[in-house]
Amino acid sequence: MATATTATFFRAYIWSMRPYYAFVTGIAGWIGVAFARYLYPESVSVGRSATILAILFLSWGTNQIVNDFLGRKEDRINAPHRPMVTGELDPFLALLLSGGLTLAAMAVTFFLSPWALIPLVAGTLLNVVYEYAKGVPLLGNVVFGVMIAMCTAYGYLATAPDLEIVFTRARWAVVLLVALMNGLMTYYTYFKDYAGDRAAGKITAVVLQGIQRARTTAIVSSFLPSIALGAVIAAGWIQIEFVNETFLFLFALTFFLQVWTGWLFYRRPTGRQAYYSLVTNFRACTCGQVMLIALFNPELALYLYIVAYVFIGFLFGLHKDHRA
Repeated sequence: MATATTATFFRAYIWSMRPYYAFVTGIAGWIGVAFARYLYPESVSVGRSATILAILFLSWGTNQIVNDFLGRKEDRINAPHRPMVTGELDPFLALLLSGGLTLAAMAVTFFLSPWALIPLVAGTLLNVVYEYAKGVPLLGNVVFGVMIAMCTAYGYLATAPDLEIVFTRARWAVVLLVALMNGLMTYYTYFKDYAGDRAAGKITAVVLQGIQRARTTAIVSSFLPSIALGAVIAAGWIQIEFVNETFLFLFALTFFLQVWTGWLFYRRPTGRQAYYSLVTNFRACTCGQVMLIALFNPELALYLYIVAYVFIGFLFGLHKDHRA
């Protein structure tokens, strides 16, 4: 079904991009950008950083269109008001636009740093794989987590193309923490999709467990990011001298958001309330990523924490229809 006007198409396209999600990929990549600037503050221009961040923040939306295209079967049950399901957004035109934007991002990235094409292409492919991996318990969460972790690698490689690539334990620890937080974040999103996933035959971790067991897992697993962070610091993967007052302050706030997310889904794992609990889920994940920036740039982390928390809530509030 063709869209009525160009304006209607772009409005539906932007709506389908879910702008509140942009902070997930944007902040994950900002970790890499900020770290490269921390290592070589005089070598990275503001314009270069801004271009990379624009690609990172837009990457969620362009890939979300692909996700919506592949997931139309379950969306007819879970989210029947989504533009691609109602016909307001032409699926193939939207897919073509996303493909064009992705190719443009790849072209810009090639000139920024050919090495950065590796995580960019990997993340794009993993987004397609995720739609099918989602139907295998936990595999979908792992794929999603690794996909977002590609943003961190992209941010670093695109910002610092001439730097020697060194894989230290601290860098691996940060990438793994990003993957863990995002894998957990997407686990909570499965609650609102329970009915459609089950009907479509997608055996997510929530479908496999059933709602009652999954709601218990929700609150228990909310402690995992903090336990993992404590473990890598205790093991010396992240040097204790990087742990500062701002980091500890943001850690305390993030710990509350993570546990509060688990509690919300434990109390109301289904229905309209499960959808509205997602805003806390997104904040917990994104702010957890910002917290990692505080290890090497406390001031930037404090500003980003506030901005991410406020604007995720604002943008999510514009999407009041839980069926869309």
